Amino acid sequence: MPEAVQNVSKERIKYIILGCGSTGYNVAEELVQENEDLIIVDGDEKRVEDLRDRKYEALVRDIRDPHLLDGLPVPEIAFILSNDKDANIAALRSVKNRYPATYVIARAVDPVSVDMLQEEGADIVLYPQEVVAKTAIHHIRKLHSSRLAMRLYDLLAGWEGTLGIVTHINPDPDAISSAMALSMIARHASHNKLACRILYEGNIGHQENRAFINLLEIKMERLTPQVLGECDYLALVDSAAPGVNNELSRSTRVNIIVDHHKNGEPPSAIADFIDIRPGVGATASIMTQYLMELDIPVSKTVATALLYGIRADTRDFKRNVTPQDLSYAAFLLPLTDSDLLGKITSPSMSQETLDILGTAVRNRKIKSGYLFSNVGYVRNRDALPQAADLLIQLEGVNTAIVYGIGDQQIIISGRNKDIRLHLGNVMGEAFGTIGEAGGHATMAAASIPLNYFTMVKDKEELLQLIIDPVLKQFTNLVGLDGEDKDEI
Repeated sequence: MPEAVQNVSKERIKYIILGCGSTGYNVAEELVQENEDLIIVDGDEKRVEDLRDRKYEALVRDIRDPHLLDGLPVPEIAFILSNDKDANIAALRSVKNRYPATYVIARAVDPVSVDMLQEEGADIVLYPQEVVAKTAIHHIRKLHSSRLAMRLYDLLAGWEGTLGIVTHINPDPDAISSAMALSMIARHASHNKLACRILYEGNIGHQENRAFINLLEIKMERLTPQVLGECDYLALVDSAAPGVNNELSRSTRVNIIVDHHKNGEPPSAIADFIDIRPGVGATASIMTQYLMELDIPVSKTVATALLYGIRADTRDFKRNVTPQDLSYAAFLLPLTDSDLLGKITSPSMSQETLDILGTAVRNRKIKSGYLFSNVGYVRNRDALPQAADLLIQLEGVNTAIVYGIGDQQIIISGRNKDIRLHLGNVMGEAFGTIGEAGGHATMAAASIPLNYFTMVKDKEELLQLIIDPVLKQFTNLVGLDGEDKDEI
């Protein structure tokens, strides 16, 4: 029979711990700091006596006993923490049969008992070995990130002269805001002995990107051989190596690389500092983490830029987002200018962008959930991803590929919601050998240079001639070529 209950007059209690070895005792020590009512039940008389000596309310009972809960208050939360698998399952059944609304946290002693406890109705199952492993990984990653931030700071502290910060071709808010943050860190570390110049190639055509630069008064310069020669040091942000989504020669010596993309094989770039984290949603998140670790005061302009950079690259936290991205965004939010952020996200749309969106809709062709649309000759390549974003929302479309042609290259932008397909990997495999290609599972891009056709005047006719063999590599990889036509 269960031990008679002493000094328990309440009908309800906050916590009950069933099985109190080392794990249960440590949980009790944490809970007692909350000054909440707690009862401990264990079958070891000596252990219960020790707990009573420490002023805990403890009872000697076998937690496998079906009458385990007789005479006890109704617990709001039950911890079942013994090192006996069968005892834990029996206790769980007793609690759930008598008090279905009680919240139960149960300990698993092996991987098999995890599933068993979940099937019996445990709300949370803890497998201590797994918890320790995850905690260890979390701490080592945090330590590694902190050390990376300090390495970068110490490196910049020893430099004088000019640091050229190179964004990728047609830079987006993630690349631009990351360059701004790196510039802030460089000035702080060098005590303003290091001048920073943000450099770019291509065009800034997306209306939000133009509003972003204009409203935040971001100073950017065209990357030219002359400007390159004036820089004592070079950094790449949101780009993994010289010649990868930038027009630098692959042999260009760079000093710093910070990126969050993984496009096929890891680049063989050599630099004084490299931090490439494919698991992070935006390079702006990495830069925010540096600022937090280094405890550098963040200006309102840089905070606004970084928050927008994270939002833009994660599609407002709906794509490729991680808990770290959300944490960094939460850090930035109170530091930002909300009025400016609102103006950036609500700019006017150019006539050219509207025309390209209309062309993309008219020219769409759909086959087995894959949508392809030819928008012809484009000056504003930033309209292509906007068109892909629009078309992926169509019913029955799982993958949208929009392509067009500029003066020097074929441009392809893709969006994907098919969980079986990693679009960045497929684009990289299909087009990586003839151009630049890659991206994430849900969004990717490619550009294929027209080295032998730059003088051709009729670009749209040229695109019609060469696009079929180009796209055939993609359709082969996704298995479309052997299917019957069902185009719309």
